[in-house]
Amino acid sequence: MKSSRLVSILLLLQTRGRMTAAQLAKELEVSVRTVYRDVEALGAAGVPLYGDAGHAGGYRLLDGYRTRLTGLTADEAEALFLAGAPGPAAELGLGSVLAAAQLKVRAALPPELRAHADRISGRFHLDAPGWYAAADEVPYLPAVADAVWNNRILHTVYRRWREPTDVERRLEPYGLVLKAGRWYVIAGPGPRTFRVDQILELTTTDEEFTRPDDFDLAAYWTAHQRDFHQRLHRGEALVRLAPGVQLAGAVTADAHKDAHKDATAEADGWILATVPIESVDRAHAEFLRLGAEIEVLEPPELRARIARTVAELAGRYGNPGAPGDD
Repeated sequence: MKSSRLVSILLLLQTRGRMTAAQLAKELEVSVRTVYRDVEALGAAGVPLYGDAGHAGGYRLLDGYRTRLTGLTADEAEALFLAGAPGPAAELGLGSVLAAAQLKVRAALPPELRAHADRISGRFHLDAPGWYAAADEVPYLPAVADAVWNNRILHTVYRRWREPTDVERRLEPYGLVLKAGRWYVIAGPGPRTFRVDQILELTTTDEEFTRPDDFDLAAYWTAHQRDFHQRLHRGEALVRLAPGVQLAGAVTADAHKDAHKDATAEADGWILATVPIESVDRAHAEFLRLGAEIEVLEPPELRARIARTVAELAGRYGNPGAPGDD
């Protein structure tokens, strides 16, 4: 809509300073001619906007001019307050900053949008960590975040899963990711992924590094997750599932989707499916959770191991129908 586009032009110039018509057109995905018409409309509405010709020209707002956020839609105002997660912000040392920013935005909103924002913040609360995972201790998170922001090199002692476990690492921190309540720092050279809670010692420096211009944090994390799942599931198991049984508790969401993609229904209502597994050890523990609602057919070593476990359990608990078990 034109009104939304006019507000976007105003906010772009307010936040970025001078911009050419071509730059505005690219940002808004419209033609340069449309930008010309929109700029004329802003000028006619009294916005102190002027343009300079020449190589270094472009449009800019009169120095000191600021607009109130009256261009926000109700949905945008709601999303803004929903996106402000107080827990992660506090962990980064930004809890008071987030509260102050939301207060300023709320004060700038017109009454009807202020009511929307109050309603969304009062009805939705974001809590990223899972129920059964204790919160990680991340004492060095604020220092890591500061290094990310200021392009400062970090010297750390990091604990990894393989020997030698405690190693020294020089990190060029590109960005931070919060995944399921756990913080990760993406750092060069590489880049590579490190858990912030596994940093045992940290020394900040005044030495700066140059962040690669083409590094995209969101794209890197998406690719990292995809590669992780591919490395995680190195084998397959052929299983029969009781009617209505879901594998979400035994394998990842992607594996669950892949398992049911080629699944076939049998005459008794059970489902025959091939599922990715990380290892025989992990699959043994995970599949046992489903009890009698799953039968493992392959690989033979997994089926045999589950059979031995079931036999041991039967011997330990005895025959539940025997006298004296009332």
